[in-house]
Amino acid sequence: MITREQYLDFFTNALNGMADIVAELGDDLANRRMPLPGANTPYAVLNHSLGAIGYWVGEVVSGRPAHRDRDAEFTASGPVAPLLDRVRDTVGQLAKDVAAAREDTDTAGALLHVYTDVVQHHGQLQIMRDALVATA
Repeated sequence: MITREQYLDFFTNALNGMADIVAELGDDLANRRMPLPGANTPYAVLNHSLGAIGYWVGEVVSGRPAHRDRDAEFTASGPVAPLLDRVRDTVGQLAKDVAAAREDTDTAGALLHVYTDVVQHHGQLQIMRDALVATA
């Protein structure tokens, strides 16, 4: 069994890794879609991950209404800096929420679900970055 601190370390490493990729790409490439049907932008993938965290950790685990529009998460675009500010705020809130989380299987399941989602999207962003940089 891992500790809450270990969970947070793994989780924040993945989330900060996503933020680093979006920052590296900058406003132009972070908002560019690869030429594939249904492709998302790196900005949208990170925005979606923040929405997922807001729902699974904020609402399901901690009881705060998420007011989430999942479809809009994938069409979002904009300057990178405010999105990176949201990542920093999310990391801080995540630490508080995980520290206060109940110890039951429903909570553990929600926390594991959102962690696997973020790790998957971190890998996706690594591939997207490589492809976007190669074609820029």
